[in-house]
Amino acid sequence: MRLFVSEGAPGSLPVLAAAGRAQGKAELLISTVGPEECVVPFLTRPKVPVLQLDNGNYLFSTTAICRYFFLLSGWEQDDLTNQWLEWEATELQPAVSAALYCLVVQGKKGEDVLGSVRRALTHIDHSLSRRSCPFLTGETESLADIVLWGALYPLLQDAAYLPEELGALHSWFQTLNSQEPCQQAVETVLKQHGILALRPYLQKQPQLSSPEGKLVSNDPEEEELATLSEEDIAMAVSAWEKGLGSLPTLRPQQNPVLPVAGERNVLITSALPYVNNVPHLGNIIGCVLSADVFARYSRLRQWNTLYLCGTDEYGTATETKAMEEGLTPQEICDKYYAIHASIYRWFNISFDTFGRTTTPQQTKITQDIFQRLYERGFVLQDTVEQLRCERCARFLADRFVEGVCPFCGYEEARGDQCDKCGKLINATELKKPQCKVCRSCPVVRSSRHLFLDLPKLEERLERWLEKTVPGSDWTPNARFIIRSWLRDGLKPRCITRDLKWGTPVPLEGFEDKVFYVWFDATIGYLSITANYTDQWEKWWKNPEQVDLYQFMAKDNVPFHGLVFPCTALGAEDNYTLVSHLIATEYLNYEDGKFSKSRGVGVFGDMAQDTGIPADIWRFYLLYIRPEGQDSAFSWTDLLLKNNSELLNNLGNFINRAGMFVSKFFGGCVPEMVLTSDDQRLLTHVTLELQHYHQLLEKARIRDALRSILTISRHGNQYIQVNEPWKRIKGNEADRQRAGTVTGMAVNIAALLSVMLQPYMPTVSATIQAQLQLSLPACSVLPTNFLCTLPAGHQIGTVSPLFQKLENDQIESLRQHFGGGQLEESLAFKVKVSPKPAVEEAVTTAGSQQIQMLMDEVTKQGNIVRELKAQKADKNQIAAEVAKLLDLKKQLALAEGKPLEAPKGKKKK
Repeated sequence: MRLFVSEGAPGSLPVLAAAGRAQGKAELLISTVGPEECVVPFLTRPKVPVLQLDNGNYLFSTTAICRYFFLLSGWEQDDLTNQWLEWEATELQPAVSAALYCLVVQGKKGEDVLGSVRRALTHIDHSLSRRSCPFLTGETESLADIVLWGALYPLLQDAAYLPEELGALHSWFQTLNSQEPCQQAVETVLKQHGILALRPYLQKQPQLSSPEGKLVSNDPEEEELATLSEEDIAMAVSAWEKGLGSLPTLRPQQNPVLPVAGERNVLITSALPYVNNVPHLGNIIGCVLSADVFARYSRLRQWNTLYLCGTDEYGTATETKAMEEGLTPQEICDKYYAIHASIYRWFNISFDTFGRTTTPQQTKITQDIFQRLYERGFVLQDTVEQLRCERCARFLADRFVEGVCPFCGYEEARGDQCDKCGKLINATELKKPQCKVCRSCPVVRSSRHLFLDLPKLEERLERWLEKTVPGSDWTPNARFIIRSWLRDGLKPRCITRDLKWGTPVPLEGFEDKVFYVWFDATIGYLSITANYTDQWEKWWKNPEQVDLYQFMAKDNVPFHGLVFPCTALGAEDNYTLVSHLIATEYLNYEDGKFSKSRGVGVFGDMAQDTGIPADIWRFYLLYIRPEGQDSAFSWTDLLLKNNSELLNNLGNFINRAGMFVSKFFGGCVPEMVLTSDDQRLLTHVTLELQHYHQLLEKARIRDALRSILTISRHGNQYIQVNEPWKRIKGNEADRQRAGTVTGMAVNIAALLSVMLQPYMPTVSATIQAQLQLSLPACSVLPTNFLCTLPAGHQIGTVSPLFQKLENDQIESLRQHFGGGQLEESLAFKVKVSPKPAVEEAVTTAGSQQIQMLMDEVTKQGNIVRELKAQKADKNQIAAEVAKLLDLKKQLALAEGKPLEAPKGKKKK
């Protein structure tokens, strides 16, 4: 192999550092070439770094070269590393490039340079702090560390651009700097010139600007527009002139919706939420809202679409919740099903059917699939060691055991999975296990159970994956998760539980057991469809004609991409399997996690009480959708996005376009005589519309939303440049120009109303009503920008679409949802006499209230311990300790115990 690098080429830093890892693994010749030297025979322009492989092929991408060297050294790919690499390419690299250009080429300093990268640096620091690991993906240096170090080194070598408060980032950077391969890379690329060695390279680059500033700018911006060919313009103009006549005939509505031969039949599911939980914003964006956007888009494309979801109602979680609330499991399901349905209705989720799993159809279909698996030899019997809580007199389901993770030491690992390191766990492997209900220590007992023989089905699964995944729209994290399961080898998986609330097992000797919720929960999609139509098999036993999209958060991937496909393949009944598995990462709340018990975060039943409309919530959640990596809800960012992107960009443009028609042309769309500039704008809008289609067809939901905002910015710039409010007062030519600009603008507004429909359906309908858009124009989104509001079209009354969010309003909401809810709740529930009346206190706070407070004390104690272990800021620790002491005080009062005097230093 031969690696070509160049002095002053930033990409040479990480590849040289990565090459150091592969030393001794393969014969490698490193050649330093001049910046103008063409080392690849078939390229007309110089390109470094480049790796020439022994077979004569070339690698050009810095990340690809680094990955190759790491693979040579025995490193195994993992999901977290790939997420960091995607973030580096899309977020970090543009920001660093802009900063370096400002510093080296333009000679700027201080905040002018740091401003573009500060947010990225903070993100890395927070990630390192939260994981309490020295490197980005764990305890050892990874590909992600080297690639990010290489991108950051030219800037951060000057301590002025490494903020002191980012301690974790500082430690990480210094650790990598001290390694010999990194030092040698710096010596080769920068020599003795330091950052000035990059000047010749950077001077050849176009002037760069960070994308960060664009997101919150209130001013019209100069967008970098694509180069247009004469053919592009001619095609766009031709499509525009055809207008509404080129729209396809609307599909007749069916009830029920069934597959149609010869059409594209799209079946969409979102992961079934547990009925006993109120969904928070992360749950909503992870499945139902993401799927709703795709379903609405699918209908706009005139695809034959069925979108379904429902509540997952069986299992220990439901039994326990019922016990806590003094209700039967069925009553709990009925209560929370109504809560879920109400929340999704408020968020305007367009299910064709929203069902539930506690139905006779669920029992019938689940038992039929089981019988087919059993008859074909895919079910095993074995004795299992399980945790049993003697105090509660029950075997404990995995999620109702908590303890210390045997792999990473996290103190709140569940009995099936650790939320910190992501590893799957058997409940009996937990250290210091506790029953989540009563906090007693469970004991190990034996019980006979049934297992799905996944190893026996592994070859069938592999063949199906090889046929399905290439060319599909499975998200990268879904592919990595399934690949990691297969790499480790499949194990038999238990499919029964010692419970009463569940689908009964139809097998002699197992009458006292039910199916494990994750065996029959995914079968819930089939039974929900069966309750919607008795012709459900046309959807679920029709893989040749049905395209199945399944939306979920990444923790559900193994069950949808592996367990259920194995189940269906083993049943040998021609089931429809997932074509496109769309998984998100996690959405956090501010700098932590959502917690109903601690009153932290916005939950679905609370959003409507904020006074912020559902469409604003939809927009912001979709804007920050965690597609490539975890993201976080931020009240400050919500305010910025509402006031800049919605109010000042989108709302401003659509309102101005409509108002010009009303004010200057009596509500009638004026005649439009397109100039070459108009035709170019028309073409740019068409290309952006086509990009929107390309993204949504791939379920790139967050990125497609940016296309809407880009078109709106084009529209604002168009109005600003042409000033129709001035031209309307001029001569005939000026007035005609004002008419053309106004007509074009209002047609762009009409297009945006349809593009917005999947994201903000109420705002979309409002715009369409204001513009009096025809039903065909509202119901179909073409691939070209059409004139849907021709000259003479009468629009309706135009009014503003969005309201400004104020700082004090947002600050009040931040405080309310930052833990204040719990304090209000406890203050209301625990009413204790000021006198030391033990009996009265115990009576006032029942056992359930005391248990809730005990849970809060335990959780808050873990938070404090974790912060101390991370050596967090003292003020942050003190604030959490104060919360812990307050909870302990409330618990003591609830239990009727005398309050302890505060401990302090003794006076000498």
